[in-house]
Amino acid sequence: MVDREDLNKYCNHFLSASKFKDYGPNGLQLEGNSTINKIVSGVSANLDLIELAVAEKADAIFVHHGIFWDNESNLIVGAKRKKIDLLIKNNINLFAYHLPLDDHLEVGNNVELGRILGVRNMKSVDDSLLWQGELNTDLESFSILIENKLGRAPQVFGSRKKSIRSIAWCTGGAQTFIDEAIELNVDVYLSGEVSERTPAVAKENDIIYISAGHHATERYGIQSLCRHLSSKFNLKHQFLEVENSV
Repeated sequence: MVDREDLNKYCNHFLSASKFKDYGPNGLQLEGNSTINKIVSGVSANLDLIELAVAEKADAIFVHHGIFWDNESNLIVGAKRKKIDLLIKNNINLFAYHLPLDDHLEVGNNVELGRILGVRNMKSVDDSLLWQGELNTDLESFSILIENKLGRAPQVFGSRKKSIRSIAWCTGGAQTFIDEAIELNVDVYLSGEVSERTPAVAKENDIIYISAGHHATERYGIQSLCRHLSSKFNLKHQFLEVENSV
């Protein structure tokens, strides 16, 4: 069991949350119980996840995608009001960590995805959210591995190189970073989503682009963070999967 404010301070420090200029607030987004014994984790603070957390009698929810975003209306109406009302009525804390979780060297989305996909000599790229590393495989085998590990078939665009020796990646909606990946001279760049321009950019620059799913690539950091918190503070933890094909 841990005090809510102590947990919030620890997470903010552990993830260096104050160092990031983000698209919304990181840390405790909504107060619930002052003491926390059971935490659940999920990718996004959607209604399905909150309802599952209520059923599990959780004291706190940890997510990568929270409720509040800078580019959205700040009115508490409609679906947002329903989610907040459910959290308040059930006294559940909501913690959200976006870019700080993507980039963390120990429990981040990028490092965890790299581990899952067997990338060697992983390292973060200076002054970027990208990571890079080494592989020794071919495109067909790597695509099969991604499908087996992430539970969905990836979309593959651009170059049809048979061998893959180097990779750059950034989870989620980071397809626009393909230009940075090209500068790194890697064989493949992997992210979660694909934009209209991405296939042509990949083809024209002789790089493989793999869209492996926004949700699918960002399941792992939040679980790793909560396993860390569970161990450190002796908390019960459960990951709650809400299916999302994107």
